[in-house]
Amino acid sequence: MKIILIKAIKFYRKYISPLTPPRCIYYPTCSEYTLQAIDKYGALKGSFMGIKRILRCHPFHKGGYDPVK
Repeated sequence: MKIILIKAIKFYRKYISPLTPPRCIYYPTCSEYTLQAIDKYGALKGSFMGIKRILRCHPFHKGGYDPVK
């Protein structure tokens, strides 16, 4: 499952993300954060952390540096 999620995120980053303007307010980007979280914590917890991060990524949030902990 972990490999499938990582490949899906890499597909998104290579083929879908370049079609839209950059708008992530965090560093690292939400997709990079999710990749790191999945790699560090596994498919289930890493995906949950990535989803929480994506839900926080909106214009009314401060953003900034937010590494995987």
